[in-house]
Amino acid sequence: MRETIPALVRAAAERYGDTEAVVEGRTRISYAELGERVERAAAACLASGVETGDRIAIWAPNTLDWVVAALGAVTAGGVLVPVNTRFKGAEAAYVLRRTRATHLFVTGTFLGTSYVASLRRAAGEGPGRGPLPGLPYLREVVVLADDAPADFHAWKDFLAAGERVSSEAVRARAATVRPGDPSDITFTSGTTGNPKGVVITHAQTVRVYTTWSEVTGLTEGDRYLIVNPFFHTFGYKAGIIACLTRGATMVPQPVFNVETALANIAAERITVLPGPPTLYQSLLDHPARATHDLSTLRLVITGAAVVPLELVERLRSELRVATVLTAYGLSEASGTVTMCRRGDPPEIVSATSGRAIPHTEVTVVGADGTELPPGQPGEVWVRGYHITRGYFEDPVATARAITPDGWLRTGDVGVMDPDGNLRITDRIKDMFVVGGFNAYPAEIEQLIARHPDISDIAVIGIPDPRLGEVGKAYAVRRAGATLTADDLIAWSRREMANYKVPRQVEFLTELPRNASGKVLKTHLRSRGPRLD
Repeated sequence: MRETIPALVRAAAERYGDTEAVVEGRTRISYAELGERVERAAAACLASGVETGDRIAIWAPNTLDWVVAALGAVTAGGVLVPVNTRFKGAEAAYVLRRTRATHLFVTGTFLGTSYVASLRRAAGEGPGRGPLPGLPYLREVVVLADDAPADFHAWKDFLAAGERVSSEAVRARAATVRPGDPSDITFTSGTTGNPKGVVITHAQTVRVYTTWSEVTGLTEGDRYLIVNPFFHTFGYKAGIIACLTRGATMVPQPVFNVETALANIAAERITVLPGPPTLYQSLLDHPARATHDLSTLRLVITGAAVVPLELVERLRSELRVATVLTAYGLSEASGTVTMCRRGDPPEIVSATSGRAIPHTEVTVVGADGTELPPGQPGEVWVRGYHITRGYFEDPVATARAITPDGWLRTGDVGVMDPDGNLRITDRIKDMFVVGGFNAYPAEIEQLIARHPDISDIAVIGIPDPRLGEVGKAYAVRRAGATLTADDLIAWSRREMANYKVPRQVEFLTELPRNASGKVLKTHLRSRGPRLD
Protein backbone atom coordinates (compact mmCIF):
# COMPACT_ATOMS: atom_id res chain seq x y z
CA MET A 1 0.00 0.00 0.00
CA ARG A 2 1.30 3.46 -0.96
CA GLU A 3 0.06 5.13 2.21
CA THR A 4 3.27 7.04 2.90
CA ILE A 5 5.27 9.38 0.71
CA PRO A 6 8.43 7.18 0.88
CA ALA A 7 6.36 4.20 -0.30
CA LEU A 8 4.82 6.34 -3.04
CA VAL A 9 8.25 7.46 -4.30
CA ARG A 10 9.56 3.90 -4.41
CA ALA A 11 6.42 2.60 -6.12
CA ALA A 12 6.62 5.34 -8.74
CA ALA A 13 10.29 4.51 -9.43
CA GLU A 14 9.42 0.86 -9.93
CA ARG A 15 6.22 1.32 -11.92
CA TYR A 16 7.20 4.23 -14.16
CA GLY A 17 10.96 3.56 -14.29
CA ASP A 18 11.87 4.81 -17.79
CA THR A 19 9.21 7.54 -17.92
CA GLU A 20 10.52 11.09 -17.66
CA ALA A 21 9.93 12.28 -14.12
CA VAL A 22 11.42 15.79 -14.03
CA VAL A 23 12.60 18.13 -16.77
CA GLU A 24 14.72 21.14 -15.85
CA GLY A 25 16.40 22.83 -18.79
CA ARG A 26 18.73 20.29 -20.34
CA THR A 27 18.44 17.98 -17.34
CA ARG A 28 15.99 15.15 -17.83
CA ILE A 29 15.64 12.34 -15.32
CA SER A 30 13.45 9.26 -15.32
CA TYR A 31 11.36 8.00 -12.42
CA ALA A 32 14.02 5.37 -11.74
CA GLU A 33 16.67 8.09 -11.59
CA LEU A 34 14.45 10.25 -9.39
CA GLY A 35 14.08 7.33 -6.99
CA GLU A 36 17.87 6.97 -6.86
CA ARG A 37 18.39 10.69 -6.23
CA VAL A 38 15.77 10.74 -3.47
CA GLU A 39 17.40 7.73 -1.83
CA ARG A 40 20.78 9.45 -2.00
CA ALA A 41 19.33 12.60 -0.40
CA ALA A 42 17.70 10.50 2.32
CA ALA A 43 21.07 8.81 2.97
CA ALA A 44 22.66 12.23 3.38
CA CYS A 45 19.92 13.20 5.83
CA LEU A 46 20.66 10.07 7.87
CA ALA A 47 24.38 10.83 7.78
CA SER A 48 23.70 14.32 9.09
CA GLY A 49 21.73 12.99 12.04
CA VAL A 50 18.12 13.39 10.95
CA GLU A 51 15.84 11.44 13.29
CA THR A 52 12.24 10.41 12.69
CA GLY A 53 10.00 13.38 13.42
CA ASP A 54 12.70 16.05 13.01
CA ARG A 55 11.41 19.12 11.24
CA ILE A 56 13.28 19.73 7.97
CA ALA A 57 12.69 23.11 6.34
CA ILE A 58 13.18 24.06 2.70
CA TRP A 59 13.34 27.66 1.51
CA ALA A 60 13.83 27.59 -2.23
CA PRO A 61 12.00 28.05 -5.55
CA ASN A 62 10.60 25.33 -7.82
CA THR A 63 13.57 23.25 -8.99
CA LEU A 64 14.63 19.64 -9.35
CA ASP A 65 16.77 20.08 -6.22
CA TRP A 66 13.65 21.10 -4.25
CA VAL A 67 11.90 17.90 -5.35
CA VAL A 68 14.86 15.70 -4.40
CA ALA A 69 15.65 17.45 -1.10
CA ALA A 70 12.03 17.46 0.06
CA LEU A 71 11.30 13.84 -0.86
CA GLY A 72 14.67 12.79 0.58
CA ALA A 73 13.86 14.51 3.88
CA VAL A 74 10.49 12.77 4.29
CA THR A 75 11.98 9.42 3.19
CA ALA A 76 14.44 9.82 6.07
CA GLY A 77 11.49 10.25 8.43
CA GLY A 78 11.63 14.03 8.58
CA VAL A 79 8.60 16.32 8.69
CA LEU A 80 8.80 18.79 5.81
CA VAL A 81 8.42 22.51 6.58
CA PRO A 82 8.11 24.44 3.29
CA VAL A 83 9.02 28.13 3.64
CA ASN A 84 7.54 30.81 1.41
CA THR A 85 10.15 32.09 -1.06
CA ARG A 86 8.67 35.59 -0.79
CA PHE A 87 9.53 35.75 2.91
CA LYS A 88 12.24 38.02 4.21
CA GLY A 89 14.83 36.70 6.67
CA ALA A 90 12.87 37.54 9.82
CA GLU A 91 9.73 35.87 8.49
CA ALA A 92 11.63 32.70 7.56
CA ALA A 93 13.43 32.70 10.91
CA TYR A 94 10.07 32.78 12.70
CA VAL A 95 8.97 29.57 10.96
CA LEU A 96 12.31 27.87 11.68
CA ARG A 97 12.23 28.92 15.32
CA ARG A 98 8.58 28.00 15.79
CA THR A 99 9.07 24.44 14.49
CA ARG A 100 12.53 24.01 16.04
CA ALA A 101 13.73 22.87 12.62
CA THR A 102 16.98 20.92 12.79
CA HIS A 103 17.91 21.18 9.10
CA LEU A 104 17.33 23.76 6.40
CA PHE A 105 17.71 23.46 2.63
CA VAL A 106 18.01 26.96 1.21
CA THR A 107 18.55 28.42 -2.23
CA GLY A 108 21.52 30.63 -2.93
CA THR A 109 20.54 33.83 -4.73
CA PHE A 110 16.99 34.03 -6.07
CA LEU A 111 15.38 37.06 -7.72
CA GLY A 112 18.46 39.09 -6.83
CA THR A 113 18.26 38.27 -3.13
CA SER A 114 20.78 36.26 -1.15
CA TYR A 115 18.67 34.12 1.14
CA VAL A 116 21.75 33.12 3.12
CA ALA A 117 22.65 36.75 3.80
CA SER A 118 19.02 37.49 4.68
CA LEU A 119 19.01 34.68 7.22
CA ARG A 120 22.32 35.78 8.71
CA ARG A 121 20.91 39.25 9.27
CA ALA A 122 17.81 37.84 10.95
CA ALA A 123 19.36 35.02 12.99
CA GLY A 124 23.11 35.49 12.97
CA GLU A 125 23.25 36.35 16.65
CA GLY A 126 21.81 34.53 19.63
CA PRO A 127 22.43 31.89 22.29
CA GLY A 128 23.07 28.98 19.91
CA ARG A 129 26.36 27.66 18.63
CA GLY A 130 25.25 26.30 15.24
CA PRO A 131 25.42 27.90 11.79
CA LEU A 132 22.84 30.53 12.86
CA PRO A 133 23.15 31.29 16.60
CA GLY A 134 19.72 32.92 16.66
CA LEU A 135 18.23 29.53 15.73
CA PRO A 136 19.72 27.24 18.40
CA TYR A 137 17.90 24.09 17.23
CA LEU A 138 19.14 24.43 13.64
CA ARG A 139 22.08 22.03 13.28
CA GLU A 140 22.73 22.12 9.55
CA VAL A 141 22.09 24.51 6.66
CA VAL A 142 22.48 23.13 3.15
CA VAL A 143 22.73 25.60 0.27
CA LEU A 144 21.23 24.22 -2.93
CA ALA A 145 24.21 25.41 -4.97
CA ASP A 146 27.74 24.35 -5.87
CA ASP A 147 29.31 26.28 -3.02
CA ALA A 148 28.34 27.68 0.35
CA PRO A 149 29.71 30.16 2.89
CA ALA A 150 31.47 29.11 6.08
CA ASP A 151 29.39 27.07 8.53
CA PHE A 152 26.99 26.04 5.76
CA HIS A 153 27.26 23.08 3.37
CA ALA A 154 26.95 22.99 -0.40
CA TRP A 155 24.38 20.57 -1.82
CA LYS A 156 26.98 18.35 -3.50
CA ASP A 157 29.03 18.10 -0.30
CA PHE A 158 25.94 17.25 1.72
CA LEU A 159 25.08 14.45 -0.72
CA ALA A 160 28.66 13.16 -0.72
CA ALA A 161 28.55 12.77 3.06
CA GLY A 162 25.68 10.31 2.63
CA GLU A 163 27.67 7.87 0.50
CA ARG A 164 28.68 5.92 3.59
CA VAL A 165 25.01 5.17 4.37
CA SER A 166 23.74 2.01 2.67
CA SER A 167 20.55 1.65 0.65
CA GLU A 168 19.41 -0.93 3.17
CA ALA A 169 19.71 1.61 5.97
CA VAL A 170 17.70 4.17 3.99
CA ARG A 171 14.95 1.68 3.19
CA ALA A 172 14.88 0.49 6.79
CA ARG A 173 14.32 4.07 7.95
CA ALA A 174 11.67 4.67 5.27
CA ALA A 175 9.86 1.53 6.42
CA THR A 176 9.50 3.00 9.92
CA VAL A 177 7.41 5.88 8.58
CA ARG A 178 3.74 5.19 9.33
CA PRO A 179 0.67 6.46 7.46
CA GLY A 180 -0.49 8.40 10.50
CA ASP A 181 2.84 10.17 11.00
CA PRO A 182 3.08 13.86 10.15
CA SER A 183 4.45 14.43 6.65
CA ASP A 184 4.54 18.22 6.60
CA ILE A 185 3.77 21.42 8.45
CA THR A 186 2.51 24.20 6.20
CA PHE A 187 2.24 27.65 7.72
CA THR A 188 -0.82 29.78 7.31
CA SER A 189 -2.17 32.76 9.23
CA GLY A 190 -5.46 33.30 10.97
CA THR A 191 -7.26 36.43 12.08
CA THR A 192 -4.88 36.84 15.01
CA GLY A 193 -2.05 37.35 12.55
CA ASN A 194 0.16 34.74 14.21
CA PRO A 195 1.33 32.21 11.61
CA LYS A 196 0.14 28.71 12.49
CA GLY A 197 1.60 25.43 11.31
CA VAL A 198 -0.94 23.05 9.79
CA VAL A 199 0.06 19.44 10.46
CA ILE A 200 -0.89 16.91 7.76
CA THR A 201 -0.09 13.19 7.73
CA HIS A 202 1.34 10.91 5.04
CA ALA A 203 -1.93 9.03 4.64
CA GLN A 204 -3.93 12.22 4.25
CA THR A 205 -1.54 13.57 1.62
CA VAL A 206 -1.37 10.40 -0.47
CA ARG A 207 -5.09 9.71 -0.34
CA VAL A 208 -6.22 13.25 -1.17
CA TYR A 209 -3.91 13.60 -4.16
CA THR A 210 -4.67 10.14 -5.45
CA THR A 211 -8.30 11.32 -5.45
CA TRP A 212 -7.32 14.68 -6.96
CA SER A 213 -5.55 12.90 -9.81
CA GLU A 214 -8.54 10.66 -10.44
CA VAL A 215 -11.01 13.55 -10.50
CA THR A 216 -8.88 15.70 -12.82
CA GLY A 217 -7.96 12.81 -15.10
CA LEU A 218 -4.20 13.19 -14.67
CA THR A 219 -2.49 10.22 -16.29
CA GLU A 220 0.84 8.68 -17.23
CA GLY A 221 2.20 10.53 -20.23
CA ASP A 222 0.88 13.91 -19.08
CA ARG A 223 3.44 16.71 -19.02
CA TYR A 224 2.74 19.05 -16.12
CA LEU A 225 4.09 22.61 -15.98
CA ILE A 226 4.29 23.37 -12.25
CA VAL A 227 4.16 27.14 -11.86
CA ASN A 228 2.39 27.09 -8.50
CA PRO A 229 5.14 27.42 -5.86
CA PHE A 230 6.27 24.23 -4.16
CA PHE A 231 6.04 25.91 -0.74
CA HIS A 232 2.26 25.95 -1.24
CA THR A 233 0.05 22.87 -1.12
CA PHE A 234 -1.13 23.59 -4.67
CA GLY A 235 2.44 23.29 -5.95
CA TYR A 236 3.86 20.55 -3.74
CA LYS A 237 0.91 18.21 -3.39
CA ALA A 238 -1.27 18.94 -6.42
CA GLY A 239 2.02 19.07 -8.32
CA ILE A 240 4.78 16.74 -7.13
CA ILE A 241 2.65 14.26 -5.15
CA ALA A 242 -0.04 14.07 -7.84
CA CYS A 243 2.57 13.39 -10.53
CA LEU A 244 4.08 10.61 -8.42
CA THR A 245 0.69 8.90 -8.17
CA ARG A 246 0.24 8.82 -11.95
CA GLY A 247 3.70 8.91 -13.51
CA ALA A 248 3.21 12.34 -15.08
CA THR A 249 6.26 14.40 -16.03
CA MET A 250 7.03 17.44 -13.86
CA VAL A 251 8.35 20.61 -15.49
CA PRO A 252 9.05 23.06 -12.64
CA GLN A 253 9.04 26.79 -13.38
CA PRO A 254 10.61 28.83 -10.55
CA VAL A 255 8.83 32.13 -11.27
CA PHE A 256 5.75 32.84 -13.34
CA ASN A 257 6.76 34.74 -16.43
CA VAL A 258 4.30 34.59 -19.29
CA GLU A 259 6.98 34.43 -22.00
CA THR A 260 8.73 31.56 -20.20
CA ALA A 261 5.45 29.74 -19.69
CA LEU A 262 4.53 30.06 -23.37
CA ALA A 263 7.96 28.78 -24.38
CA ASN A 264 7.76 25.86 -21.93
CA ILE A 265 4.30 24.83 -23.09
CA ALA A 266 5.44 24.75 -26.70
CA ALA A 267 8.88 23.20 -26.21
CA GLU A 268 7.87 20.56 -23.66
CA ARG A 269 4.46 19.77 -25.16
CA ILE A 270 2.76 20.60 -21.86
CA THR A 271 -0.65 19.00 -21.34
CA VAL A 272 -1.49 20.05 -17.76
CA LEU A 273 -1.31 23.60 -16.37
CA PRO A 274 -2.92 24.43 -13.00
CA GLY A 275 -2.76 27.98 -11.67
CA PRO A 276 -4.72 31.10 -10.68
CA PRO A 277 -7.07 32.73 -13.22
CA THR A 278 -4.60 35.58 -13.79
CA LEU A 279 -2.13 33.07 -15.25
CA TYR A 280 -4.52 32.02 -18.00
CA GLN A 281 -5.60 35.58 -18.66
CA SER A 282 -1.94 36.49 -19.20
CA LEU A 283 -1.46 33.61 -21.64
CA LEU A 284 -4.59 34.38 -23.61
CA ASP A 285 -3.86 38.10 -23.91
CA HIS A 286 -0.14 37.92 -24.67
CA PRO A 287 0.63 39.47 -28.06
CA ALA A 288 3.07 36.67 -28.98
CA ARG A 289 0.68 33.85 -28.10
CA ALA A 290 0.04 32.93 -31.73
CA THR A 291 3.75 32.29 -32.32
CA HIS A 292 3.74 29.42 -29.80
CA ASP A 293 2.16 26.01 -30.29
CA LEU A 294 -0.16 25.54 -27.30
CA SER A 295 -2.22 22.79 -28.89
CA THR A 296 -1.11 20.08 -26.43
CA LEU A 297 -2.81 21.75 -23.44
CA ARG A 298 -5.74 19.57 -22.40
CA LEU A 299 -6.24 20.14 -18.63
CA VAL A 300 -6.47 23.36 -16.64
CA ILE A 301 -7.27 23.53 -12.92
CA THR A 302 -7.74 26.79 -11.07
CA GLY A 303 -8.55 27.79 -7.49
CA ALA A 304 -11.44 29.31 -5.62
CA ALA A 305 -10.95 32.84 -6.92
CA VAL A 306 -13.77 34.19 -9.06
CA VAL A 307 -13.40 32.72 -12.53
CA PRO A 308 -15.13 34.72 -15.28
CA LEU A 309 -17.31 32.64 -17.58
CA GLU A 310 -15.59 34.36 -20.51
CA LEU A 311 -12.22 32.97 -19.34
CA VAL A 312 -13.53 29.40 -19.27
CA GLU A 313 -15.06 29.81 -22.71
CA ARG A 314 -11.87 31.35 -24.15
CA LEU A 315 -9.73 28.52 -22.79
CA ARG A 316 -12.05 26.02 -24.45
CA SER A 317 -12.57 27.86 -27.72
CA GLU A 318 -9.28 29.67 -28.35
CA LEU A 319 -6.83 27.19 -26.79
CA ARG A 320 -9.01 24.10 -27.30
CA VAL A 321 -8.46 22.99 -23.69
CA ALA A 322 -10.72 19.97 -23.27
CA THR A 323 -11.04 20.10 -19.48
CA VAL A 324 -11.24 23.26 -17.38
CA LEU A 325 -11.93 22.66 -13.68
CA THR A 326 -12.23 24.81 -10.57
CA ALA A 327 -11.70 23.69 -6.98
CA TYR A 328 -11.71 24.95 -3.40
CA GLY A 329 -9.41 23.97 -0.59
CA LEU A 330 -7.37 25.18 2.32
CA SER A 331 -4.27 23.94 4.09
CA GLU A 332 -6.27 22.69 7.08
CA ALA A 333 -8.10 20.27 4.75
CA SER A 334 -4.94 19.00 3.03
CA GLY A 335 -5.51 21.53 0.27
CA THR A 336 -8.67 20.13 -1.33
CA VAL A 337 -12.35 20.23 -0.30
CA THR A 338 -14.50 20.56 -3.44
CA MET A 339 -13.81 20.09 -7.14
CA CYS A 340 -15.71 20.42 -10.36
CA ARG A 341 -15.93 17.25 -12.42
CA ARG A 342 -15.01 16.59 -16.02
CA GLY A 343 -18.08 17.26 -18.12
CA ASP A 344 -19.45 20.04 -15.90
CA PRO A 345 -20.87 22.89 -18.02
CA PRO A 346 -18.91 26.17 -18.23
CA GLU A 347 -21.38 28.04 -16.03
CA ILE A 348 -20.82 25.57 -13.16
CA VAL A 349 -17.05 25.73 -13.57
CA SER A 350 -17.01 29.53 -13.59
CA ALA A 351 -19.62 30.17 -10.89
CA THR A 352 -18.77 27.45 -8.35
CA SER A 353 -15.90 25.45 -6.91
CA GLY A 354 -17.65 22.16 -7.55
CA ARG A 355 -18.78 19.43 -5.19
CA ALA A 356 -17.19 17.72 -2.21
CA ILE A 357 -14.48 15.18 -3.01
CA PRO A 358 -15.36 11.58 -2.05
CA HIS A 359 -15.60 10.78 1.67
CA THR A 360 -15.81 14.46 2.57
CA GLU A 361 -18.71 16.34 4.13
CA VAL A 362 -19.28 20.01 3.34
CA THR A 363 -22.02 22.09 4.88
CA VAL A 364 -22.96 25.76 5.14
CA VAL A 365 -24.04 26.87 8.62
CA GLY A 366 -25.54 29.91 10.29
CA ALA A 367 -24.10 31.83 13.23
CA ASP A 368 -25.49 29.21 15.63
CA GLY A 369 -23.84 26.32 13.77
CA THR A 370 -27.05 24.91 12.30
CA GLU A 371 -27.09 23.80 8.66
CA LEU A 372 -28.61 26.24 6.20
CA PRO A 373 -30.68 25.28 3.15
CA PRO A 374 -29.30 25.63 -0.40
CA GLY A 375 -29.05 29.20 -1.59
CA GLN A 376 -28.45 30.78 1.80
CA PRO A 377 -24.95 32.12 2.62
CA GLY A 378 -23.17 31.02 5.76
CA GLU A 379 -19.86 29.74 7.02
CA VAL A 380 -18.44 26.72 5.21
CA TRP A 381 -17.68 23.75 7.49
CA VAL A 382 -15.82 20.65 6.35
CA ARG A 383 -15.39 17.19 7.86
CA GLY A 384 -13.45 14.19 6.59
CA TYR A 385 -10.35 12.03 6.72
CA HIS A 386 -8.15 14.85 5.41
CA ILE A 387 -8.78 17.46 8.09
CA THR A 388 -5.64 18.45 9.98
CA ARG A 389 -5.04 16.86 13.36
CA GLY A 390 -4.36 20.40 14.52
CA TYR A 391 -2.01 23.33 14.44
CA PHE A 392 1.54 22.55 15.49
CA GLU A 393 1.78 22.78 19.28
CA ASP A 394 -1.19 25.17 19.41
CA PRO A 395 -4.16 23.50 21.12
CA VAL A 396 -6.00 26.78 21.64
CA ALA A 397 -6.03 27.66 17.95
CA THR A 398 -6.88 24.04 17.12
CA ALA A 399 -9.90 24.11 19.41
CA ARG A 400 -11.11 27.34 17.79
CA ALA A 401 -10.85 25.87 14.30
CA ILE A 402 -12.13 22.30 14.80
CA THR A 403 -15.31 21.37 16.64
CA PRO A 404 -15.37 18.46 19.12
CA ASP A 405 -17.14 16.32 16.49
CA GLY A 406 -14.52 17.00 13.81
CA TRP A 407 -15.93 19.86 11.75
CA LEU A 408 -13.38 22.36 10.44
CA ARG A 409 -14.64 25.92 10.63
CA THR A 410 -13.14 27.35 7.45
CA GLY A 411 -13.88 31.01 8.09
CA ASP A 412 -15.12 31.31 4.51
CA VAL A 413 -18.64 32.33 3.57
CA GLY A 414 -20.27 30.21 0.88
CA VAL A 415 -23.52 29.23 -0.76
CA MET A 416 -24.46 25.68 -1.72
CA ASP A 417 -26.71 25.01 -4.69
CA PRO A 418 -29.23 22.12 -4.70
CA ASP A 419 -26.71 19.85 -6.46
CA GLY A 420 -24.05 20.38 -3.81
CA ASN A 421 -21.90 22.81 -5.80
CA LEU A 422 -20.21 25.31 -3.51
CA ARG A 423 -19.75 28.98 -4.31
CA ILE A 424 -17.40 30.97 -2.08
CA THR A 425 -18.86 34.46 -1.72
CA ASP A 426 -16.86 36.17 0.99
CA ARG A 427 -14.32 35.64 3.74
CA ILE A 428 -15.14 35.77 7.39
CA LYS A 429 -11.46 36.21 7.92
CA ASP A 430 -10.10 39.35 6.38
CA MET A 431 -7.76 37.49 4.07
CA PHE A 432 -7.37 38.78 0.54
CA VAL A 433 -5.64 37.18 -2.44
CA VAL A 434 -2.82 39.02 -4.22
CA GLY A 435 -2.03 37.40 -7.55
CA GLY A 436 -2.71 33.95 -6.14
CA PHE A 437 -0.98 34.53 -2.77
CA ASN A 438 -3.05 34.63 0.40
CA ALA A 439 -2.42 37.85 2.36
CA TYR A 440 -3.55 38.15 5.97
CA PRO A 441 -4.18 41.71 7.22
CA ALA A 442 -3.49 41.02 10.89
CA GLU A 443 -0.07 39.59 10.09
CA ILE A 444 0.76 42.58 7.87
CA GLU A 445 -0.49 44.94 10.58
CA GLN A 446 1.81 43.33 13.14
CA LEU A 447 4.78 43.84 10.83
CA ILE A 448 3.98 47.47 10.02
CA ALA A 449 3.32 48.24 13.70
CA ARG A 450 7.06 47.80 14.26
CA HIS A 451 7.75 51.00 12.30
CA PRO A 452 8.88 53.67 14.78
CA ASP A 453 6.64 56.36 13.25
CA ILE A 454 3.42 54.32 13.27
CA SER A 455 1.10 54.38 16.26
CA ASP A 456 -1.88 52.54 14.78
CA ILE A 457 -2.50 50.53 11.63
CA ALA A 458 -5.25 48.64 9.80
CA VAL A 459 -5.00 46.84 6.45
CA ILE A 460 -7.75 45.79 4.07
CA GLY A 461 -7.86 44.32 0.57
CA ILE A 462 -8.93 46.50 -2.32
CA PRO A 463 -9.57 45.58 -5.98
CA ASP A 464 -6.66 45.63 -8.41
CA PRO A 465 -7.05 45.07 -12.17
CA ARG A 466 -3.82 43.07 -12.49
CA LEU A 467 -3.47 41.13 -9.22
CA GLY A 468 -7.13 40.77 -8.28
CA GLU A 469 -6.63 42.37 -4.88
CA VAL A 470 -3.87 44.29 -3.11
CA GLY A 471 -3.46 45.70 0.36
CA LYS A 472 -4.34 49.20 1.46
CA ALA A 473 -3.06 50.46 4.80
CA TYR A 474 -4.83 52.98 6.98
CA ALA A 475 -2.16 54.37 9.27
CA VAL A 476 -1.92 56.77 12.19
CA ARG A 477 1.42 58.55 12.55
CA ARG A 478 3.11 59.09 15.88
CA ALA A 479 3.07 62.70 17.06
CA GLY A 480 5.59 64.80 15.18
CA ALA A 481 6.31 62.16 12.54
CA THR A 482 6.52 63.23 8.89
CA LEU A 483 6.35 59.73 7.38
CA THR A 484 4.91 59.67 3.86
CA ALA A 485 3.02 56.94 2.06
CA ASP A 486 6.01 56.29 -0.21
CA ASP A 487 8.27 56.03 2.84
CA LEU A 488 6.04 53.41 4.48
CA ILE A 489 5.66 51.39 1.28
CA ALA A 490 9.44 51.39 0.74
CA TRP A 491 10.01 50.32 4.35
CA SER A 492 7.45 47.53 3.98
CA ARG A 493 9.20 46.20 0.89
CA ARG A 494 12.33 45.71 2.98
CA GLU A 495 10.51 44.01 5.85
CA MET A 496 7.99 41.63 4.28
CA ALA A 497 7.20 39.52 1.27
CA ASN A 498 6.22 41.62 -1.74
CA TYR A 499 2.64 40.33 -1.96
CA LYS A 500 2.02 41.54 1.61
CA VAL A 501 3.23 45.09 0.92
CA PRO A 502 0.34 47.61 0.82
CA ARG A 503 0.08 49.33 -2.55
CA GLN A 504 -1.78 52.26 -1.06
CA VAL A 505 -1.48 54.11 2.25
CA GLU A 506 -3.96 56.57 3.68
CA PHE A 507 -3.12 58.44 6.88
CA LEU A 508 -5.87 59.11 9.41
CA THR A 509 -5.87 60.96 12.72
CA GLU A 510 -7.40 57.86 14.30
CA LEU A 511 -8.86 54.51 13.23
CA PRO A 512 -12.61 53.93 13.58
CA ARG A 513 -13.26 51.53 16.46
CA ASN A 514 -16.30 50.09 18.22
CA ALA A 515 -16.98 50.25 21.95
CA SER A 516 -14.78 47.22 22.61
CA GLY A 517 -11.85 48.77 20.75
CA LYS A 518 -12.06 46.63 17.60
CA VAL A 519 -11.25 48.41 14.35
CA LEU A 520 -14.34 48.83 12.19
CA LYS A 521 -12.95 47.61 8.88
CA THR A 522 -16.37 47.87 7.27
CA HIS A 523 -16.04 51.66 7.71
CA LEU A 524 -12.60 51.58 6.14
CA ARG A 525 -13.84 49.54 3.19
CA SER A 526 -16.62 52.04 2.59
CA ARG A 527 -14.00 54.76 2.09
CA GLY A 528 -12.93 53.07 -1.16
CA PRO A 529 -9.50 52.56 -2.72
CA ARG A 530 -8.71 56.25 -3.31
CA LEU A 531 -5.61 57.98 -1.99
CA ASP A 532 -5.96 61.23 -0.08
